[in-house]
Amino acid sequence: MQTGTANMPLHGGQCPRWLFNKMKELGAAMVEVIVMEYGPHEILRRLSDPVWFQTFGSVLGFDWHSSGLTTVVCGALKEGLRNNQGELGVFFAGGKGKASRKTPQEILEAGEKYGLSNDLTALKDTSRLVAKVDSAAVQDGYQLYHHFFVFDRKGSWTVIQ
Repeated sequence: MQTGTANMPLHGGQCPRWLFNKMKELGAAMVEVIVMEYGPHEILRRLSDPVWFQTFGSVLGFDWHSSGLTTVVCGALKEGLRNNQGELGVFFAGGKGKASRKTPQEILEAGEKYGLSNDLTALKDTSRLVAKVDSAAVQDGYQLYHHFFVFDRKGSWTVIQ
């Protein structure tokens, strides 16, 4: 097993709109290919790997290797795949700021819209529990401002915070 550290300094500013639009298109295409080739569970596995996720953000063109990449990549995926979630079987809820607090509602809405048979109440409760644990224990007093919940038709999930 290899171990190490990565220095990820904070930067100010926003992702330019033209770049975000490109990231939406490319990110959606890449997720679609991964799901078609390997199935929905594989994209959950990959998104949960921090090294893969960071690399994915860089491949999408977000060369600010530090602050902002997580929220921008998640936002680009959510917007870019908004209309393809049902056919892919991968669903996105939550996001940055106010969107993070809508996660439970968006989980239920996806279930209603796409006729999901998995236990949506359990997914909603899991989302809340993960956010609570991270906010209370892992972040040690810092306010959680990003909560992105990705799940599939079988009820498998990953959280990006």
